[in-house]
Amino acid sequence: MSKVVKVTKGKGGFGGPLYLERKGKCNKIVSMTGRNIDPIAEYIGKLLEAEIVNGFNTSVPDDEVICIVVNCGGSLRCGLYPQKGIPTININAIGPSGPLAKYIKENIYVSGVTKENIELIEKEETNRVENRRSSADNFMQEKNTEKNFVKLIEKLASAMSKVISMLYGSGKEAVQTVIHMVIPFMAFISVIVTLILYSGVGTYVANALSPLTSSLWGLIVIAFICGIPFLSPLLGPGAAIQQVLSVFIGAEIAIGNVPVALALPALFAIDVQVGADFVPVGLSMQEAQPQTIEYGTPAFLLSRQITGPLAVLLGYFMSIGLF
Repeated sequence: MSKVVKVTKGKGGFGGPLYLERKGKCNKIVSMTGRNIDPIAEYIGKLLEAEIVNGFNTSVPDDEVICIVVNCGGSLRCGLYPQKGIPTININAIGPSGPLAKYIKENIYVSGVTKENIELIEKEETNRVENRRSSADNFMQEKNTEKNFVKLIEKLASAMSKVISMLYGSGKEAVQTVIHMVIPFMAFISVIVTLILYSGVGTYVANALSPLTSSLWGLIVIAFICGIPFLSPLLGPGAAIQQVLSVFIGAEIAIGNVPVALALPALFAIDVQVGADFVPVGLSMQEAQPQTIEYGTPAFLLSRQITGPLAVLLGYFMSIGLF
C-alpha cells in the first residue's frame, strides 16, 4: 500500500486538498523558503519517505518534484510552480494573487498550511474522494444542459464574477505591492538620502571634483571616480554630485570658459553612480536568489566603472561638429 499525504488549507488559506504520493522518479520534496529547509517540507518528506531538497541551493527537474513548499507573500512564486503543474504548498495564507494568479487553482495549490493540516491517509480514501468528485461533476453537467435560458444566465453570472474577481485581485495586488515593496523601499532610500545630505559626503566630493570639469580628460577622471564600486552607492542618493557639478558646468558653459561640446560628456560623467544604490534593493524586490544578489551587485558596480569613462568618450565624439 503506497503512502498518500493529504494537505488541506489552514486558517484563512485557499485551495486544496492536495493528495501527494511518490511515483517512480517523482520522489523529491522541494523547499523554496530561503537558506533553510522549512519544517513543513521536512514533515511531508518524513511521512512520504521522500528526499527533501533546498531549492535555493539545488536545481531539481520538474518531473522529479512531488510538491514545492514556498513562503510567498503574494508575488511571483505563488503562481510560478502551479503554472508548471507542480503542486504548491504556501505556508502563508495567500489566495490567487500576483502576475500568475490565473494559474493558482484549488487542485494544484493550497495555502496557510501548518502541520495540523497534513495527514497520512490510505490510498482507497483518495480514490473514493476522486469518484465522488467525478460523480458530482457529471451531475452538474447533466443539470446544465436542461435549458438554454439557464445556460445564458450562467454565462452572464460567470462573466460578471470574473470581472469582479479581476478588479478585486488588482486592488489587492496593488495594496500588497505598496505595503510590501514600495513603502519599505521609500523608507530605505529616505534614510540613505538623509545620511548622505547631513553628512555632506556628496557635497565634499563634488566640490573636490569641480576643477576637473573644464576638459575631456578631467571628465573621464570624474567618471572613473564616481564609478568606484565602494564610492558609487554613497554618491547616488541625494544627487549631490549631479546638483553641484551640473550647476558649475552649466555656469561655465554660459560664461564661455567650457566648450559647449563638453555638455553631453559631462552629463555622462556625473551620472555614472546613478542607480548604484538601487541594485541590491531592485534584485530583492524581484525575489532574486541570494546568490544572484551576492554576485550581481558587485558585477554591476564594476561594469559601471568600465562603461562610465567609455560613455564620456562616446558622448564627446558624438558631439563633434554639433556646436
